[in-house]
Amino acid sequence: MDFSDVLRRRRMERSYTDEPVSDEAILRILEGLRRAPSAGFSQGHRVVVVTDPKLRQAAADIAEARYVELGFPRWIASAPVHLYVCTREDSYHERYNAAGDIREGYSEIPWPVPFWWFDCGALFMLLQLAALNEGLATGMVSSVYTDELKSLADVVGLPEDVSLAGIITVGHLDDSVKTPVPPGAATRRPNEDLVEWRR
Repeated sequence: MDFSDVLRRRRMERSYTDEPVSDEAILRILEGLRRAPSAGFSQGHRVVVVTDPKLRQAAADIAEARYVELGFPRWIASAPVHLYVCTREDSYHERYNAAGDIREGYSEIPWPVPFWWFDCGALFMLLQLAALNEGLATGMVSSVYTDELKSLADVVGLPEDVSLAGIITVGHLDDSVKTPVPPGAATRRPNEDLVEWRR
């Protein structure tokens, strides 16, 4: 698939067929993990692959409650693959506290941008684009509520030092179902509104 086609297909889908995703396709998608950037090559990324229907349903039960209250249909468990995109912050501290990496006067470098989250977003996009390249559809599940994120992490038994950023749902698109538009959603703004040039 041409990269421009992959970009054109990049969107969050919420409808999947019951066709399974092959392990081979999942492994090709996960190759994106090894190519993902990380500050100082800290490699704090972590991914948990979930295909077990009971675990997918448990995640859906947690994440869909508020969504369903707004009148939207359930969809999360229908995706045959969930990719838990996580980060281990300590990997960054360990990397930058290594001998020779500390700037004079600091016990550790300052973190005006917490790069473990920045890198997690980059990983998320790489995995999503890799899935699209496989001809698959993707969605995203997360929460702005700490207790819900913790509950989602508990579904797969994440260690205490690993934090969940979100879940990528992966499957074959059911294009007979139109993805509902959330209330207040806007159309895509033109680049002129989003980009400034300094020449």
